[in-house]
Amino acid sequence: MNSIKYDKATSTASIAAIVRRTTETSEEVRDSVSKIIADIKARGDAALMAWTEKLDGVKLQSLRISDETMKAAMRDQVTQEDLRVLRTAVEHLRTYHEKQLEKGYEIQPRPGVSLGQRIVPLRRVGLYIPGGKAAYPSTVLMNAIPAQVAGVPEIAIFTPPSKDGSVNPYVLAAAGILGIKEIYAVGGAQAVAACANGTETIAPCDKIAGPGNQYVAEAKRQVSGQIAIDMIAGPSEVLIIADQTADPELVAADLLAQAEHDERAGLVVLTTDESLPERLKAALDRQLETLPKRDIASVSAANLLVVLCDDLEDACRVSDVIAPEHLELMVENPRALLDKVNYAGSVFLGSYTPEALGDYYAGTNHTLPTNGTARFSSPLGVYDFMTRFSYLEYTQEAFMKEASDVEHFARLEGLDAHAASVTKRKNLKP
Repeated sequence: MNSIKYDKATSTASIAAIVRRTTETSEEVRDSVSKIIADIKARGDAALMAWTEKLDGVKLQSLRISDETMKAAMRDQVTQEDLRVLRTAVEHLRTYHEKQLEKGYEIQPRPGVSLGQRIVPLRRVGLYIPGGKAAYPSTVLMNAIPAQVAGVPEIAIFTPPSKDGSVNPYVLAAAGILGIKEIYAVGGAQAVAACANGTETIAPCDKIAGPGNQYVAEAKRQVSGQIAIDMIAGPSEVLIIADQTADPELVAADLLAQAEHDERAGLVVLTTDESLPERLKAALDRQLETLPKRDIASVSAANLLVVLCDDLEDACRVSDVIAPEHLELMVENPRALLDKVNYAGSVFLGSYTPEALGDYYAGTNHTLPTNGTARFSSPLGVYDFMTRFSYLEYTQEAFMKEASDVEHFARLEGLDAHAASVTKRKNLKP
């Protein structure tokens, strides 16, 4: 654990620089991903099968998971209690995300002039769900539900197979509850390439969303522009603002909830309580002793940064510059402090709102901007699966009234053909 004192002479940017982690991809990863994408483009399904065998050690008989396999997973491999919890989480997520739906509009700002905007869902999206040994049904829900609320008609899931070629039953159960039937046992950069370019079996998508390892992230970066991507996510992170009322045991528990994700997880505590660092270290040491993933968690916990601030306003200033993925307000009056927060992926108010609630069940989305990108980007939402276009209509009378100004503007920019397209209409005989 590292502790520093923040005061008016301390630059918030210097603190942010300590927290930020490099996101550069090695040349080896870039070249490997580029090779995979080119091969999928050239050979389609055959390349997908070959790369899955080479990288995952699985010789697939079929890329697509059958409906019967999905039904069997829900019937035989997950419990009724598992299904109940998943279904309840679905209800919570739908309720929250339905509020994000936007409507188009039309205005008549001047006589004879109609200006409008239409908002429509994307046609087809691919969702990348990490797999193999781990089970991430929550990632299915967090990515698929906003797309469904948006009205996306075609949703395809891509998830790596286990060594026996199967897909995690909890991922299948989550997809089954949502009614998603198009699931491919393909992961890695090859899945992103197939999503972007299509193969004989897989239709190309307009967008891909969902987290993955450095190869998946680099593949998303390389296909970006050809199709849309959600974001390039980095290691998970949490920043906790704590005052003298914060329980160090709870602060430690929430830090470790992030630390067990990744040795590179970012952990920061901003506090006004001078006694907290020592009490927090003791709590972390106690809890690490019994944590199953302590080998992972202890690495990121060792890099915990604790910043002692004069007041909570200073803490909010530092937090805004860091722009954390998860921000917890463990203070006496979290609602009052919320008004001073501007940049964060998701904010958790009070001691009874641990970040785990947002990961699974509360209803907000857990796909969040990392590594300071919350300064300019947002959580995954319904708006990410919709597109907008503008439209306009003029009557002849309205056109004639504004035509001369448009001609003037076009010639001001030296675009004579633009001006001529207006002039010809002015000269038309009624």
